[in-house]
Amino acid sequence: MIALAQNKLVWLWLPFVGLIIQVIIEASLPREILAPLHSESGPHETMQFVFMVFACFASLGLLLMKQARSNVYLFTWVFIAFIASVYIAGEEVSWGQHILNWESSEYWQAINDQGETNLHNTSSWFDQKPRLILEIGVLIGGLMIPLLRRFKPDALPKKFALIYPTYHVLPTALGVLLVKIIDKVDDQLKDMSLFERASEVQELYMYFFVLIYLVCLRAKLKGQDQQA
Repeated sequence: MIALAQNKLVWLWLPFVGLIIQVIIEASLPREILAPLHSESGPHETMQFVFMVFACFASLGLLLMKQARSNVYLFTWVFIAFIASVYIAGEEVSWGQHILNWESSEYWQAINDQGETNLHNTSSWFDQKPRLILEIGVLIGGLMIPLLRRFKPDALPKKFALIYPTYHVLPTALGVLLVKIIDKVDDQLKDMSLFERASEVQELYMYFFVLIYLVCLRAKLKGQDQQA
């Protein structure tokens, strides 16, 4: 997986080509066809789940590495990533409801605004706020930090160097930013929009960012282990 994630076709070209294809599809297909594509069982939701399942395994693999187990700070950071990945993956399929198609209990139907067995539709504290934190993290970690590492490395505290994202995440972070800008423009235009559900496209890019980051972090740790 490390070699695949660091392949230019994956980290560089896939985000840009994927966004171009998304724009073409959204611009050419009628809304009645686009709506099912953005549904709970559509390709976007499915890919989001797959990305986060792989992120779960990537973070679990990191937790088992000697460098993480011997560094409390690093272990805590990766453990947070693992818990977040499990949470997102589970929430994306309503903890199996979208796969097994069970009926939500009366309790969940009462507290969940979509009648599903998940937390993110019960409160903004389980949905919008965690999403905002991740979005800010992607933009800072994916755009600012790689650029500072390249052009002004002394501006970054060296004690966090181990967990700084590599340049491999920059194209995906740029994709998150572009979708965000397009969504804001669409909000102003009102009568016309480029994306049927820009939030789903943005989430797909954010989750891909998490996966690429974790895999490249593992590669960084393995490289240090081989040099030791």
